[in-house]
Amino acid sequence: MRIITVRLLSVCLYLLISSQAHAVLKIEITQGISSAMPIAVVPFGVEGMESAPVDFAGIIAANLHRSGRFKPLPEKDFLSRPTTASMVRFKEWRMLQAEGLVVGNIRKVKNGYVVQFHLLDVYSGKRLLGYTIPARGKVLRENELRYAAHQISDIIYKELTGKPGAFATQIAYVTSVLAADGKRRYSLFVADSDGENPRAVLTSKWPVMSPSWSPDGQRLAYVSFETERPVIYIQELLTGERKRLQSFKGLNGAPSWSPDGKQLAVVFSRDGNPEIYVYDLARDKLRRLTHNRAIDTEPVWSPDGESIVFTSSRSGGAQLYQIPVAGGRPKRLTFEGDYNSRATFSADGKLLAMVHRERDKYYIAVKDLERGGVRLLSEGGLDESPSFSPNGSMIIYATKNRGKSVLAIVSVDGHVRQRLSQAGDVREPAWSTFKLN
Repeated sequence: MRIITVRLLSVCLYLLISSQAHAVLKIEITQGISSAMPIAVVPFGVEGMESAPVDFAGIIAANLHRSGRFKPLPEKDFLSRPTTASMVRFKEWRMLQAEGLVVGNIRKVKNGYVVQFHLLDVYSGKRLLGYTIPARGKVLRENELRYAAHQISDIIYKELTGKPGAFATQIAYVTSVLAADGKRRYSLFVADSDGENPRAVLTSKWPVMSPSWSPDGQRLAYVSFETERPVIYIQELLTGERKRLQSFKGLNGAPSWSPDGKQLAVVFSRDGNPEIYVYDLARDKLRRLTHNRAIDTEPVWSPDGESIVFTSSRSGGAQLYQIPVAGGRPKRLTFEGDYNSRATFSADGKLLAMVHRERDKYYIAVKDLERGGVRLLSEGGLDESPSFSPNGSMIIYATKNRGKSVLAIVSVDGHVRQRLSQAGDVREPAWSTFKLN
C-alpha cells in the first residue's frame, strides 16, 4: 500500500483569515459546583513595559472557573493588587472569604518575557508554590504567553486538586458554514482548550470527519471527501504537509492512533462489509482484525495498546466489543440498552465513554470497566462524538442546541457542564494529549 504526499494549499477554498474570524468558540458555563473553592487571581504586574501583551490573570481565572472546581472572585472587590508574595496582606483576602490567592508579574527582557507567580493559602498565610516560567534563564516569545498562562493554570489546578490540569491542551473540531454562494464549506480547526487561537487545518467544499490526534500532538488523522469519496489523511500540523493513505472501493474511515503513534486502527470495506484493520505506518502494512458479516466500525485503542474497542452490529443492534490487537475472538462489553457506540477511553483506561440510546434519545454515558454499570452524563437528545480530556476529568462531545450543532463539555461526575458554540455548525470534537508548540 503506497502513500501519496499532497499539499494542503490545493484544497483551501477561501481566505484563512475569514475562517478564523468566525471560528472562536464561545464558552457558556451552564452548570457548576455549588461548593467551588473561592479563589482570587490578582492582575499580574508588569516590568519593562506599559502593559502586558496577555491578560494572565484573566486567562487563569477563566480556566479555573471553567473547571467548575473554583469560583474566582470579582476583581472589583479586591482591596489591593499585590504582585509578589511579600506584598500580600492576608487579612484583606480573608475579609473577601478567598481561600486561595494567585499573584504574579511579567517582565520584559531583551529577547522576550519572563513570568513569575505564587499560589498562597489565605487562611494559613502560607505560600503553596512559586514558579518562574520559563526556567533556567530562558525566555518566552510573545506567541508563547497564552500557553504559559494555561501552564500556570495547570500547575495551580494540580496543587489544589491533586489531579493534573488539561488547560495547556488543544481541541480539534469540524465546522460547517453556509457560504455566500449557498453552498456548504467545511473546515477542520485546531484551537486551545478554551476555544481561543483557532487555526484552520483544512478548508474544503467537501465534508471532513473523524479527526484523531497522534499521541505527541504533532499530527491529525482524518477523513476527507475532497476526491468525492472518503479518504484517510495524516497531516503534520507544523508544516501542513499531508499524506494520503491509498483508498479502496467503498468505505475508508474512522482512523484511531495507537498509543505509541506507530499504527492506526481504521475501517475499510474493501472485502465487502466494513471491518477493522490495523495499519502499520512504518512498515506500510495493513492487517485485517475482524471477520464478521456484521458492520464493524469506530475503533479506538486501549491506553495500554493491547486491545481495540469497536462498534458492531453483530448482536443485532449497535454494541461495543473488545478485541486483542494481536487478533482473537471479540468480547462484548456493553449490555445496557439496545444501542451503545463511538467509544473513547479515559487516559487511565478505567472509564469508557460512549453514545448510549435510552427512551429514543442519545446520551453521552460512561461505563466503569472495573466496577461495571453505565451512567448517563449529558442531557440527551442527539449527543455524539465523545472525547476525553487528557486528565480524564471532562468529556467534550457534539450536541444540538436550538437546531444548531454545537459542542458541549461535561465532567465525568456530571456536575459541571459547558456549551461551546460559534457561527455555523460545529461537530466531531477531539481532545489532544499535548499542545503543539
